Amino acid sequence: MVELKSPAEIERMRVTGEFVADVLAGVRDRAAVGVNLLELEAYVRERVRERGAVSCYWDYSPSFGRGPFRNTVCLAVNDAVLHGLPHDYVLRDGDLLTADLAVTIDGWSADSAISFVVGTAAPEDERLIRATEEALVAGIAAALPGNKIGDISAAIAAVAHGYGYPINTEFGGHGIGRTMHEDLHIPNDGRAGRGFRLRPGLTVAIEPWFAAGTDKVFTDPDGWTIRSADGSRCAHSEHTIAVTEDGPRILTLQP
Repeated sequence: MVELKSPAEIERMRVTGEFVADVLAGVRDRAAVGVNLLELEAYVRERVRERGAVSCYWDYSPSFGRGPFRNTVCLAVNDAVLHGLPHDYVLRDGDLLTADLAVTIDGWSADSAISFVVGTAAPEDERLIRATEEALVAGIAAALPGNKIGDISAAIAAVAHGYGYPINTEFGGHGIGRTMHEDLHIPNDGRAGRGFRLRPGLTVAIEPWFAAGTDKVFTDPDGWTIRSADGSRCAHSEHTIAVTEDGPRILTLQP
């Protein structure tokens, strides 16, 4: 069931979204050469505790994971892209890091992800990250009342194809609101004019992610971290948005 949110409820999601964006900015500021992923997890955990927020990841137990997730942020390095399990790893110069965060505040959730290079960035990594960011902008621009889910998917895919990156459709965007995952799956490839019709009050997380060389992935022995099948690097960009009469509204921007 798809629940449309009122303007007041969207505003409450925006409050959560601003917090998510601010914490992710803090992760980016702290992610330097020599920093352990567990230090970043500790930083996020403390921010969530201080705010009185609830982590959407803690105790998360989807069918594809191994038992409950026991961290507050997903951190994926290099050829990892989704559900990255924070572990004892010290960041190196040139690592491509993705941080993905979802929390609930006062009953309303928001979800966002950023990718960036720690230290010296290789041009091919900058290009990959730029592709996901441009695809996110395109997907959001297509989230207009009267359009359909397929219009978002097609807009994302057009950017990926323009860059020459393959597209995995197993994992993608989703509805969000009272919980992190609500009805509606938004694949990162699709046909324009197809699928659920977008209406004001719809809130979704749009999240293009690409691996540089493949559309195939596998899950690490840790039971969570998803990696590219060919070892190529990955990037991921995500915003929570609301469809409104005036067009899409991004809810996960820094205040």
